[in-house]
Amino acid sequence: MSQTVCRLPVATPAGIFSAEYTARGLADLSFPLSDGEQSSPAEGRRPTPEIRRWHALTIKAVLAALAGKTPLQPPPLDLSQGTAFQQGVWLALQNIASGQTRSYGEIAAELGKPGAARAVGAACGANPIPVLIPCHRVLAAGGKLGGFSGGLEWKRLLLEREGAACGP
Repeated sequence: MSQTVCRLPVATPAGIFSAEYTARGLADLSFPLSDGEQSSPAEGRRPTPEIRRWHALTIKAVLAALAGKTPLQPPPLDLSQGTAFQQGVWLALQNIASGQTRSYGEIAAELGKPGAARAVGAACGANPIPVLIPCHRVLAAGGKLGGFSGGLEWKRLLLEREGAACGP
């Protein structure tokens, strides 16, 4: 697992996300805090020129995703903190097109593990880079929203902006 080099804010009309970088790329993207809570300022070492470039890509990618568009050039992602299974799920999520959804069971079947829908759900819950690794596009059985690390309102908002059908 790579160590965080720095944490930088990502200002959006929906609030300030927090992006954490390692020497390998973007390793964590946190949703804005709820009203009344203060976001942490930039932390860690001074960003290198490479991390500043990655951060510029992160800002553009998050803004595009929040507008319901596919980011043209996301930053490099450091997914090393996940298990091999989690990394496989996170890679599969990146193949779901904007405006499309899959079920946890469909992702499990795609990975050759048809009985692992709950494990896929757990991997989605552990996704360190929500919005850019689109776990919001994965629904529970019957098209229900299921859970989401940023809360169901975020999941619904992201799906609606992409033009995807939202569950009940």
